[in-house]
Amino acid sequence: MRRLLSLFALCLSLVLGAAPSFAADAGHGAQIFSANCAACHMGGGNVVNAERTLKQEALNAYLANYGEGHESAIQAQVTNGKNAMPAFGGKLSEGDIQDVAAYVEAQATNNWA
Repeated sequence: MRRLLSLFALCLSLVLGAAPSFAADAGHGAQIFSANCAACHMGGGNVVNAERTLKQEALNAYLANYGEGHESAIQAQVTNGKNAMPAFGGKLSEGDIQDVAAYVEAQATNNWA
């Protein structure tokens, strides 16, 4: 299935004229999230700022460019941090950040159910 998704992403990127990207591993992202993010964001919440949850409507409201690319906006937030959120760019690999962004987006799409 992952191979099919990667092929689909490649075809879509070629049609849209973008550089190809490969599907991230949301399962691995769940592990990264559990180890690095869950202390503040358990269940998609936010223990520091209750309004800045990981629910899709909140992400759309406060993440720059979320409407233009959900996972890339999440990756930017995780990499660079902002306000009370620390930057993980020096702690996690680019692949780990892509995986955790895929996990967060999948969970947000399902309302963290």
